[in-house]
Amino acid sequence: MFISVLYKSIFKDFAFLVLRVFSGALLIHHGFEKLNDINNFADAFVRPLHLPFPIALSYLAAASEIGGSWLIILGLGTRLGALAILGTMSVAIYHALVTSGFNIYLIELLALYFASAFSIILLGPGMFSADYVIREVFIAKSNPFKSFPKNKPTTNYFSNTKKDSSLNSKQKKSLAFPFSSFLSS
Repeated sequence: MFISVLYKSIFKDFAFLVLRVFSGALLIHHGFEKLNDINNFADAFVRPLHLPFPIALSYLAAASEIGGSWLIILGLGTRLGALAILGTMSVAIYHALVTSGFNIYLIELLALYFASAFSIILLGPGMFSADYVIREVFIAKSNPFKSFPKNKPTTNYFSNTKKDSSLNSKQKKSLAFPFSSFLSS
């Protein structure tokens, strides 16, 4: 029992913390490098893709890397920050493929940042995050209707059996769309 409590709650959430902090800390300097010479970044990376407003998009890329990194490090609006990073990494991977073909040395770091942001979006920030504290302390504790049932029993019009229409709440939650809340789940 003691091992399962530690394994399920602490180690998994600690792994999310490590993923968030290392991904954010290692990615944040890329945004600051873009800000050091924004015109050079626009000439080298945005203009070859023939995107409009290259300077503005360069500032947007830098802001998403810096702001998104801080959000995932702190665990505050984590999924929103990871979504910003995911968008920037998608464009960067596209740029690498268009300009250099499939060069694994250019794509590998971008793919790792993409995978970590994608994982954070799908799995959430974990227990060691500001999102978790906000959700548990401020939202869950202050809800006066928490003791009332959330879902009314529904009738399944496509099946005649009660077994099909009576999914328990855990199964319903597992089928929920992962982006329904940007706070931790």
